[in-house]
Amino acid sequence: MDKVNILLVDDQPAKLLSYEVILEELGENLIKAGSAREALEHLLRNEIAVVLTDVSMPELDGFELAAMIREHPRFQRTAIIFVSAIHLTDPDRLRGYAAGAVDYLPVPLVPELMRAKVKVFAELYRKTRELEKLNSELERRVAERTAEIALANARLEQRVEERTREREEALAQVHEMQKMESLGQLTGGVAHDFNNLLMAVLGNLELLKKRLPENPALNRLVDGAITGAERGASLTKRMLAFARRQELKPATVQLSSLVEGMEDMLRRSLGPTINIEADVSASLPPVLVDPHQFELALLNLALNARDAMPQGGRLTIAAHQEEGNVLVPGLSSGEYVSILITDSGIGMDEATLKRATEPFFTTKGVGKGTGLGLPMVHGLVAQSGGAMRIASQVGHGTSIRLWLPVDRTGATPQSSVPEARARTTISVNVLVVDDDPLISSSTAAMLDDLGHVVTEAISAAGALEILRGGSNIELVVTDHAMPHMTGLELARIIREEWPWIPVILASGYADLLSTDTASLPRLAKPYHQSELATCIATVLEAQKVVPIDAARRAYRNGACA
Repeated sequence: MDKVNILLVDDQPAKLLSYEVILEELGENLIKAGSAREALEHLLRNEIAVVLTDVSMPELDGFELAAMIREHPRFQRTAIIFVSAIHLTDPDRLRGYAAGAVDYLPVPLVPELMRAKVKVFAELYRKTRELEKLNSELERRVAERTAEIALANARLEQRVEERTREREEALAQVHEMQKMESLGQLTGGVAHDFNNLLMAVLGNLELLKKRLPENPALNRLVDGAITGAERGASLTKRMLAFARRQELKPATVQLSSLVEGMEDMLRRSLGPTINIEADVSASLPPVLVDPHQFELALLNLALNARDAMPQGGRLTIAAHQEEGNVLVPGLSSGEYVSILITDSGIGMDEATLKRATEPFFTTKGVGKGTGLGLPMVHGLVAQSGGAMRIASQVGHGTSIRLWLPVDRTGATPQSSVPEARARTTISVNVLVVDDDPLISSSTAAMLDDLGHVVTEAISAAGALEILRGGSNIELVVTDHAMPHMTGLELARIIREEWPWIPVILASGYADLLSTDTASLPRLAKPYHQSELATCIATVLEAQKVVPIDAARRAYRNGACA
């Protein structure tokens, strides 16, 4: 683990020496400064995690030093702890916090208290830097893969142009689908890898937040890190949606009810300058789609339309029933509901329209778009058995048509995903199986925090060895994508040899689902501790309340999928 720099500031050498003696047990790099001016020089030359400074100093006191540190963009989040031998009044403390202090240490110093406070801020700095490195690595790998794909596509297009100049509309669409499929597979692989990394980051940050002392400044820093990790998780979910490898929960949906339920949210999101017109008849047959994901898709399209109408305009959502058109690549013959979303915005030129569903392509400014909105919608409808087409003209707006298959099963329609019931659980012996030690330790830590007894295995073979060794395992949580033996294969063996032990399958891949995986409770990565607790409680509740044969049937129906 890399050491971090801690800056000690005091004009009295004896006090600096005492700080050094107390803090040397932390094993970090201690940098000493005898004045505020010298401290500023060290800050400009080094990356500083924590500043420990005396309040009363000649030239510049601690308050003035803290204010100067906070004025520099590099040090706006650097933790500053004041040491004061003078009894500070409340106005003095408020002045210190306004200047940027995060904590105070009174004199005489209590060594254990000083070490504990400095250690908390040093660890928080280290975790923040680790998260920044993960985000940077994600951006680097995405850029690298995108560049490779761009080069491959350029070579492919050059070969096609050499052989024929005829690029007919149907053939062009087929080529585009093949390109998106190839790109989707690659994007899905990247998203899966970073789902695992974000799984560990989120789990550890949640546990760290529980253990931090009550301090608003610390909570803001940790909440910021959690928000960044959740945004990364949201990004990978969009990548999986484009790659058609997200886990969907299709249901029978009445589109008129779903759109009506979204109208207030859409109006608040689009603002008063955009008029929304909805023409979705209640007589339309229900469709089969994941309602939550489709709501997100409609919201995404509406927000894109808002950005295309900076001066205001009109957004229309209409739907009608039609037969599948075999001339639309990817759409099989059958019954569909066609949804048309039209705006009166600035429209797209031919070059932009051609790349509209290409992942990471965006016409928005830096930080205003990921370039995954339309690809996500395209991936969702394709994975749901439908299709998407875009028509646009500069100055005349954009129309996006979605086809979704009609559901003739007779199931009761729903327009939103029901919220999971809160459940409590008991302590059980849990076997965690994952070939990635980072994920395994994070999951184990979350389970331990929930009060369970945890055993870890780094492979399916290792898990079987533990089970056959006579251990009192009551529940198995296993990753699916593991070498030599997958989580599904492990679950089959457990079902044969220990049918009373429930198995929860953790995965972020939708294309790994089959008839067998659908029979298992599943967790979609990355998951929060609360989601893990709810899934375990569901499994144990089924095991406790119903007879064993019925419990097995509940597991086969995917109790917490």
